[in-house]
Amino acid sequence: MSQISLTFPDGNARVFDAGVTPADVAESISKSLAKKAISATVNGAHWDLQWPITTDSSIAINTMQDDAPALELIRHDLAHIMARAVQEIWPDVKVTIGPVRDNGWFYDFDRQEPFTPEDLGAIEKRMKEIINARDAVRTKLWTRDQVRKHYTESNEPYKVEILNKIPEGEDIRMYWHGDWMDLCRGPHLQHTGQVPADAFKLMNVSAAYFLGDNTRPMLQRIYGVAFKNRDDLKQYLTFLEEAEKRDHRRLGREMDLYHMQEEAPGQVFWHPNGWRIYTTLQDYMRRQQQRGGYVEVNTPQVVDRKLWEASGHWEKYQENMFIVEVDEDHAREKAINALKPMNCPCHVQIFNQGLKSYRELPLRMAEFGSCARYEPSGALHGIMRVRGFTQDDGHIFCREDQIEEETKIYIDFLSRIYRDLGFPEFEVLFSTRPDVRAGSDETWDKAEAALLSATRAAGIEPKVNPGEGAFYGPKLEFTLTDAIGRKWQCGTHQVDFVLPERLDASYIGQDGARHRPVMLHRACLGSFERFIGILIEEHAGKLPFWLAPRQVVVASIVSEADDYVQEVVAELTKAGVRAEADIRNEKINYKVREHSVGKVPVILAIGHREVEERTVTIRRLGEKETSVTSLAEIVSSLKKEATPPDLL
Repeated sequence: MSQISLTFPDGNARVFDAGVTPADVAESISKSLAKKAISATVNGAHWDLQWPITTDSSIAINTMQDDAPALELIRHDLAHIMARAVQEIWPDVKVTIGPVRDNGWFYDFDRQEPFTPEDLGAIEKRMKEIINARDAVRTKLWTRDQVRKHYTESNEPYKVEILNKIPEGEDIRMYWHGDWMDLCRGPHLQHTGQVPADAFKLMNVSAAYFLGDNTRPMLQRIYGVAFKNRDDLKQYLTFLEEAEKRDHRRLGREMDLYHMQEEAPGQVFWHPNGWRIYTTLQDYMRRQQQRGGYVEVNTPQVVDRKLWEASGHWEKYQENMFIVEVDEDHAREKAINALKPMNCPCHVQIFNQGLKSYRELPLRMAEFGSCARYEPSGALHGIMRVRGFTQDDGHIFCREDQIEEETKIYIDFLSRIYRDLGFPEFEVLFSTRPDVRAGSDETWDKAEAALLSATRAAGIEPKVNPGEGAFYGPKLEFTLTDAIGRKWQCGTHQVDFVLPERLDASYIGQDGARHRPVMLHRACLGSFERFIGILIEEHAGKLPFWLAPRQVVVASIVSEADDYVQEVVAELTKAGVRAEADIRNEKINYKVREHSVGKVPVILAIGHREVEERTVTIRRLGEKETSVTSLAEIVSSLKKEATPPDLL
């Protein structure tokens, strides 16, 4: 028998017979390692302990201490165990696929009756019984004909279709968890008892088309989450509870911020409270951009396809654009326009008006541009993922030698904004050229090198995000982390040599000749809609006082206090505080509860004593204690709190 050399993580190598399995290798090292082993990493690939190794390779034995492989195996095995449990309880149910996903797995089933919450409980119970049985997990390679015969005879048509999609020449592997089998690439654990029985939970059921194809049958998808131990599961479930409390869709209703309806899918109907947040944030951004040397512009929302063809969007981005056909003066051919999905081609049109000199660069141009992009209905999510939105968009037209300085200036500009909005730290991703792109490789080499050099010059070493750049240039993506650890990609900064060339932008250089400007695309918030959603969830609706749509409610305890309530409201309003009176004939506890649900930061209660002493009793959102202060003091204090951070 031929022999192979296996190299271990410490650099040592040992010789084994070809066909040795990782289980054999672990056993040769020590019995304790063989007992702890769950899988291996062979030449960088995740490897089942039962798979043979036939060539010289690097190898590392994985145990439950290795988080990534351990979690992958636990979640993958649970998908199989769940499918087995379902078919043991309901033998007529047909199975399809069950991949691992973030924090867990799902499996799609074809069952006539819908799964109920009680069914999920029964499935969980049976899964734990299977785990406790410690059934062996076995694997074999089968021929295509063997697999087709098995699934045809067992009346599993979805598995036959999945088999047909496996490329010719690729190994076809079957796995058994006990007597139940599934077509699967693997790897898996060695017996069901290696899955922690107290560290998983079935979460919910949803509808899903087979293989995501909406022309195919509708299936039922059961989702589960799983971790290495009970404490991690408990922590995750607590996180989900906290995320639910912060859900901007629920808070949007409670705070009366906005609504959405089927007549305008993916578009926001802003109510007065929500629009107040929007305009306050927009006013803040406008002041920042003015200080940052930007000129504000506004461009059309409906633009002829000719511009989108010239810019490259018609070819590269058309599937995300809303097309508008217009019968111009009853012409034989309708004019074809598009709602703008972005503002950049229009900004180039403004730049192209009149000759520009090198002395005018950099030219920083900004727009609160209303855009429309087609998003599939299934991808829409409150105001976080919409079809109609407004970007805090900007484009910097500069010389090539100004890229580094402008990038440094922008990162500093963005940092100040994020600090003011409660995000003092952020991560930066460097997204490189995608497969579908415009421009030559030489142009992309130059753009990527320039952006990476500029980012490093700003003191930041970004993480590389390969293939995720825009079709016209590489970009930086600025990612914020919220109060419960979720990450949100918001700001962007992109270097573009392509669009100025395609749209014939130029300036007169110091040498008197025409030169192409470099176009730096940038956005700080991304879109107002999404960023407001992030702020709502970050603060669980308890927005910073200056951003809160309703800042103060002055509530009467007795009707004799009504006149003084109105006086307090008038004084606060004069000081620039958003204040309103509540003089309804309701008990004060009722008023406090109602306005607390609406996330009003400050409630001032006024009764007989407050009228006599010209004071107010202050109750702040989330605090049980109250305090009493004079009218003059509270007006002065709240005036300062209501001042945006850039105006302090």
